[in-house]
Amino acid sequence: MDEYIDRFIDHIRVERGLSHNTVEAYGNDLKRFRDYLEEHDISDPTNVTEEIAGAFLDHLDGAGMSVRSRVRYASSIRSFFTYLMREGVVRANPLELIESPRFLSKLPRYLTSEEIRALLGAPDDTTPRGVRDRAMLEVLYAAGLRVTELVELRLNAVNLEVGYLIARGKGDKERIVPLGEDAVTWLERYITRIRPRQDKGVGTGLVFLNKSGKGLSRQYFWRAIKTYALQAGITKDISPHTIRHSFATHLLAGGADLRSVQAMLGHADITTTEIYTHVERERLKSIHKKYHPRS
Repeated sequence: MDEYIDRFIDHIRVERGLSHNTVEAYGNDLKRFRDYLEEHDISDPTNVTEEIAGAFLDHLDGAGMSVRSRVRYASSIRSFFTYLMREGVVRANPLELIESPRFLSKLPRYLTSEEIRALLGAPDDTTPRGVRDRAMLEVLYAAGLRVTELVELRLNAVNLEVGYLIARGKGDKERIVPLGEDAVTWLERYITRIRPRQDKGVGTGLVFLNKSGKGLSRQYFWRAIKTYALQAGITKDISPHTIRHSFATHLLAGGADLRSVQAMLGHADITTTEIYTHVERERLKSIHKKYHPRS
């Protein structure tokens, strides 16, 4: 078992380029799973069944482990066996039919479509700063970017003619994400009319600049988005990640499939994306409770 775990760790470190902390978390999870298997006289991954994998997750629950940690363990083991399947070591993934533990609370906070429209319209587009910030908000919502991906977005990663951008996410992994018509319009307006006046020849190549020609900080955008939320009459405590959550939730509500949303968000494992199906389920339940006469 150790040999397979080591090969998998090398795979995610070298070929998938995951961060040191993520690789270390995978390793720790799989070693604890290996110890559990050894206690039950199982040393070959081909002998790991759905029942055994499920019993291990139940064991973690009985040990008082949090739901969040158990979700991570399930994700680690599922990814490990997906790798073993691709390598021809096992024929099936014992986690395939096992649902990840459910979060009963702390679902991602997201904005409604009406709140998103109000937020996007909050910047004063008669000012250079307002045009820039409007473009940033439009891109953030259109592409579901993380705030770091937004402030570090480079000109050579944007194709306005075709309407897409290349985001560089965790582990330095790149993904192509389409941009909607509104985002393209505002981004083009900023790049052609405002950015040339901000560019002081610093040569950063970043899309979004401050008045000194340097890149914007994450802290600036955090403060800006809270200010615009207040101007838009949004009382929720939001952050740039709230817009990313809204992006995913609205896509799924509109009929997008989970795999496509996973790809656009840049999630390494689909179990991370599955949380948004829970968000949509809770939304539908609240609508049913509010409007159904027998609720």
